[in-house]
Amino acid sequence: MAIELKQQLKLTQQLVMTPQLQQAIKLLQLSRLELVDVVQQELQENPVLEDTGDLGETPEAEAELPAEIRDDVEAPPAETAPADDGAPADAPDDKFGELDWRNYTDPLPSSGGGVRTDDDRPSFEATLTRRPSLADHLEWQLQLSPLEEDERRAVPYVLGNLDEHGYLRATVEELSKSSSLPEAVIEATLRKVQSLDPPGVAARDLRECLLIQLDQLRIDHPLVRALVSDHLDLLQRRDFRRLARLLGVSLEEVAAAADVIGRLDPRPGRAFGGEDPIYIVPDIYVHKIGDEFHIVLNEDGLPKLRISSLYRDVLSRGAGVEKGTRDYVQEKVRSALWLIKSIHQRQRTIYKVMQSIIKHQREFFEKGIACLRPLNLRDVADDIGMHESTVSRVTTNKYAHTPQGIFELKYFFNSSINRVDGEAIASESVKEKIRKIISSEDARRPLSDQRIAAMLRSSNIDIARRTVTKYREAMNILSSTKRRRVG
Repeated sequence: MAIELKQQLKLTQQLVMTPQLQQAIKLLQLSRLELVDVVQQELQENPVLEDTGDLGETPEAEAELPAEIRDDVEAPPAETAPADDGAPADAPDDKFGELDWRNYTDPLPSSGGGVRTDDDRPSFEATLTRRPSLADHLEWQLQLSPLEEDERRAVPYVLGNLDEHGYLRATVEELSKSSSLPEAVIEATLRKVQSLDPPGVAARDLRECLLIQLDQLRIDHPLVRALVSDHLDLLQRRDFRRLARLLGVSLEEVAAAADVIGRLDPRPGRAFGGEDPIYIVPDIYVHKIGDEFHIVLNEDGLPKLRISSLYRDVLSRGAGVEKGTRDYVQEKVRSALWLIKSIHQRQRTIYKVMQSIIKHQREFFEKGIACLRPLNLRDVADDIGMHESTVSRVTTNKYAHTPQGIFELKYFFNSSINRVDGEAIASESVKEKIRKIISSEDARRPLSDQRIAAMLRSSNIDIARRTVTKYREAMNILSSTKRRRVG
């Protein structure tokens, strides 16, 4: 059989991920705060863009951009506008209206977000000083303590080996070797550090941490000290009956001693550890007015962009501008137009997704978590005529302020648990029922996971014991043996 070369034409279609399309996808999954940072960065890098601020009136109309630039910048995919109730009162029938992309002298159309002011000063939280770390807190106390010269040299080695919980993660021998100081000096320095606030700091294990706290609190009860010194493993398992037999005391005495130990802090350094709190700023506000839910996009702090009039004049002069300058301005204008269109499209898509969520989860918005229904991305995607990946990006890192509280958009998408009669219930609703059952149980006789599963079945929810265990652990609730209280 002869081998020969042939030429053949073949017509195919494929999606080309242009840089502009990648930017539009990236903007879609950003939260509002992240979007503000991206826009501010673009304002610094692209001289064509400018922020109109909160202008009380529409700027003067300027010369239109050349047609070849306007036509070259197409709108991002999924340009369909929302078509449901809940838009601002001044919006057209299609809620966002047909935007005139030829004139970017006007600021972005507002969707009714929060009131903005001309005060650009940082927020109150941004003016707060940095929280002191555990090492800073201990070093401040040591500056007021009498220390020998060798002990002051040993302090950085001791403080530098404390973890986020306040435990010392190095032995005395290791500290002595790394600091070239005698072990006796390290021991003396360690004892002085352990006497500082918070109680239990610089301990080498949990037992030593609790004993230090008992010393500082002057708790000399022999049973309490015996439990910490010799029977900490049984105490952690809450095996009170075995402890009572080993120590020859009553069950009530063991329970009382365990209650005293339970008030101690096993992680003395956690008050100083961790990062600064991050406050959630909702991207969407859902208000109930009468019998209808109204959606308001949070655009507070989002710059209102337009094309600078200076660079419009550069393009309008045509042949009077050097080719290199004109090409540079055209490139920047195309980039600016695409960014503005992408932001508009992002707002539209978020609005549509939130409308669909309200449509599917209306009972939740009216009555609460117990009425949350099973929902997946395909349900919303089919409802608004978009792809599941688009819905997934829209619901990532975005929060909605609802009459029931602040929830991440992902929260409204739940797997289903079958009922005995064949219907389905959302997994989050089942978790809420488990939480309520455990919160109302008798602490002396906590309910096992098997018993909770039986109670849910009697409530028409078909659920296995292992599923109850999985949900309980996801909510950071202890097992029945560790929840048991005596007396």
